[in-house]
Amino acid sequence: MMAVDGRYIFIVFDVLIAIGCCLGNLLVIWAVWKSGALNQPTFCLIVSLAMADFLVGSVVVPLSVVEAFKVKMSFHPCLFISCFLIVPLQASVFTLLAIALDRYLRVCIPFRYKSTVTKRRSWVLAAVCWMLACLLGFLPMYGWNKPHTLKRHNSTLNCEFTAVISLSYLVNFIFFGIFMPLLAVMVALYCYIFFKVRRLKGKTGIAESGAYNHKEHKLAGSLVLVLALFVACWLPLHIMHTINFYHFPIKRVPSDVIYFGVVVAHVNSVINPVVYALRIPKIKTEFRKVWRSLIGPQQQTTESLDL
Repeated sequence: MMAVDGRYIFIVFDVLIAIGCCLGNLLVIWAVWKSGALNQPTFCLIVSLAMADFLVGSVVVPLSVVEAFKVKMSFHPCLFISCFLIVPLQASVFTLLAIALDRYLRVCIPFRYKSTVTKRRSWVLAAVCWMLACLLGFLPMYGWNKPHTLKRHNSTLNCEFTAVISLSYLVNFIFFGIFMPLLAVMVALYCYIFFKVRRLKGKTGIAESGAYNHKEHKLAGSLVLVLALFVACWLPLHIMHTINFYHFPIKRVPSDVIYFGVVVAHVNSVINPVVYALRIPKIKTEFRKVWRSLIGPQQQTTESLDL
């Protein structure tokens, strides 16, 4: 059982993360819209990913705090809340795969890309990602849960994620069945993209084509960084669940460590806006405008005081 002090530390960090998630990802969505990049398929998918990250801050973190306090409620409401915590993760995984496919088509069919990958089709693809995320995330509601918990607590229970969600579902289905195979596909796609762009760089002697290839390489690199950070933040939590499920010859992962893994996973939703702001020129430009508008009045006040 988690110590009281440790629980409050977790809540404080998670609340700060929630604020960063909401502000950062709202800025990303606003920047994409303001720059006009929303007409480009890749940025439609980036907005979809930002929406998943915003959902982490606005909904997932508050629900995680509720579960940290182990609020008493009946089995099925607790199960519903726990299922909802899984949806943004699945939406992020599927959207990252959609982004990788988009970059793959951009490199493989550059002349047919605009007619094939339209804005409307990108939004449809994003919607499909979210529908799949909801379908798979709420699968425990249809039976893949811990029914013995329901039998043991006929009326109410202390609501906690691992009390109602089956580790078999989390490990064998979510981690080994979805996360790892899709990650392997994404790594293969990006490896091919970088190989293709590098080969085109070597062949072309036209300055304009070289600039295009450099631009594609840079954007792909930024998106690979987003993918790498996603894996780095979420993999520890998946590994912890796997250790607890398969009972490896070590002690069970303590609750405090699990909570730390949850915080690290949530941090990913704060990091992504920073990556966009530093690495993607259109978003970076809009972020600079926001920053100048914030510090502009202060500078004017300082100048007037100096006079």
